[in-house]
Amino acid sequence: MSGTLLAIDGDSLAHRAYHGLPKSIRLNALVGFSNFLLRLWDSEQPESVLVGWDSLETPTYRHEALPAYQSGREFEDSIVEQLALLPGLVESFGFQIGKAGGYEADDFLAAAARTWPGPVLVATSDRDAYQLVDDRVSILQPVKGVSELARIGPAEVRERYGVEPHQVPDFIALRGDPSDKIPGAPGVGPKKAADVLKQHGSLAQALADGRFPQLAGELLLYQSIATMDAHAPLPALKPTPPDWARAAAYADELGLGGLATKLAARA
Repeated sequence: MSGTLLAIDGDSLAHRAYHGLPKSIRLNALVGFSNFLLRLWDSEQPESVLVGWDSLETPTYRHEALPAYQSGREFEDSIVEQLALLPGLVESFGFQIGKAGGYEADDFLAAAARTWPGPVLVATSDRDAYQLVDDRVSILQPVKGVSELARIGPAEVRERYGVEPHQVPDFIALRGDPSDKIPGAPGVGPKKAADVLKQHGSLAQALADGRFPQLAGELLLYQSIATMDAHAPLPALKPTPPDWARAAAYADELGLGGLATKLAARA
């Protein structure tokens, strides 16, 4: 397995598809996500595809450790219903999924990047995934909806955040993350967070050197929450040649005639 693994943040891109297509389109998240998946397949020709999913039904250790984590997020019933259908659609393509109680999609991306021996492309709009970047792992980040993608490598992480990829959880802990309700250190913005890490090398060393003495416990908690769990329970990764005929049949069962026709043409 020396080819490319395409690891996709299913929830992230499903939400972009849902909000990027008119609600008048039936099962618009499934249609938009499928179109995105097909474009990625055509452009990257990966040997294997894995799509990670959040477990909305079960809190993660992050929610238990920080009750405010991701608080205030409310999803419309339609997207919740479509998120329940999407893993089955992905499997009908012949691709693998990662989903388990207590884990987020990000964790499966981290586990896949750690496990796969060849190049890895991680498709996500979540910048937390910058922590996965190295000479073997790149990020494909949607720029406009899901129609344009930026390719993020180590140089782009340094340019955007001013830190090395492996420092990203420390950076998030210091700067905070409003979207996830991670507070960060008071008065510390992106530039100061990057400066602290340039000076000390890591959050742990900054604390050992006497920085933020009243916040050590909180900052280490934020760092833990921002760190993707590379030990998430993955399926055994393998080559996943697409099964266009099966995917077409599944789309037809869902009443997605246009998508079914497009997939059947590939079969």
